[in-house]
Amino acid sequence: MKSITRIHGLDTLRALAIVLVFMNHYVLFVSKHAPFGIWGEVGWTGVDLFFGLSGYLIGNQIFSAMRSDAGFSLRTFYIRRFLRTLPAFYAVLALYACWPWFRAGLTMPPLWQFLTFTQNLDLTPGTAFSHAWSLCVEEQFYVLLPAIALLIAAMRRSLAWAWVAVAASFLGGMAIRSYLWQAHVGDSEGGFAYYNVIYYSSLCRFDELVAGVALALLKNHHAGAWSRLTSRGNWALAAGMAVGGTALYLFSQDHYGYGMTVFGYPLLALGVTLLLIAALSPGSLLEKTPIPGFGKLALWSYAIYLTHKQIFLLLKPELAQHGISAASWTGIAIMTAVSVPLGWLLYAAIETPFMKLRDRYFPAAASAKRSEPHSGSDPECGSDRLLLRSRAGR
Repeated sequence: MKSITRIHGLDTLRALAIVLVFMNHYVLFVSKHAPFGIWGEVGWTGVDLFFGLSGYLIGNQIFSAMRSDAGFSLRTFYIRRFLRTLPAFYAVLALYACWPWFRAGLTMPPLWQFLTFTQNLDLTPGTAFSHAWSLCVEEQFYVLLPAIALLIAAMRRSLAWAWVAVAASFLGGMAIRSYLWQAHVGDSEGGFAYYNVIYYSSLCRFDELVAGVALALLKNHHAGAWSRLTSRGNWALAAGMAVGGTALYLFSQDHYGYGMTVFGYPLLALGVTLLLIAALSPGSLLEKTPIPGFGKLALWSYAIYLTHKQIFLLLKPELAQHGISAASWTGIAIMTAVSVPLGWLLYAAIETPFMKLRDRYFPAAASAKRSEPHSGSDPECGSDRLLLRSRAGR
């Protein structure tokens, strides 16, 4: 597999995302009160950070390929994406399906729901491999986004329609959450209805994905605005920390209320987007400062996400038998010392060989010369059309 130039800022955000999820799941399923403070309560937002990263990275792949001389191949995109995500997922799914001990007594939803990535629909919290809901949302996104992009690209004034689609997605998400909250949640203060109808729902949780796509659209079709934004990376970092911190605080105060349900996720998406801008800004503190260990943690984050929760559940009674409190730093250290290496093992044994196979037989299109905007006073006065050189039928 060819080495690639890694962006330190994106590695930092990806590593931060898995650390947040790790802490949240530890509190929810192991200790109930591990010494993580507010981070254990709001660590679920690590999934939203993953969503933002996925939206930008996948959107950038699609839009840059559509503008290249090589063109965008729908077939190659799907094959590469599935070779990246499915092998490790299916390996862990096989453990749940074929090894009852691994389920730790949890009820297993029907296998077809995992195989079709519809497990997040009408999901019952607390079932086996329940955290795969976020993978279902992402896989649905991976399937739909390129098809939607190709459809919009074939329209007249497609760039304008693309931004209309982005705005409509945010407004539609807020409207859907508003309706579902009033119809199914009300004043129940969360619980089953909130998670089953809203939290796990693809229609309610695509804000950060769409925000990432919007950022990729900006990068590929508004060079002037992108240059101005990424020239102020440290300001974007400060703004992202302020907006994200505000969202985290408000969610910690009223996670299940109507206001946060409707408007909290777009606010969180804005914070994530600003952090992504900072991570992609040349010379910014986030972009130029690698944090020791975070590069590896970012590489292994998907594998760790797939496995860590069940490792918690299996190790918890073992720690108790040896008189070790799961809420103690000793218990946390042991859980971490087991979870991270097993995540690395899944990455090395399953992810890496399939990524080598992917890059050997289905290489990404080489970067091609981009179309430059027309000259004029407005640096963004180029064609108001998404350039489409599709090879979907190949």
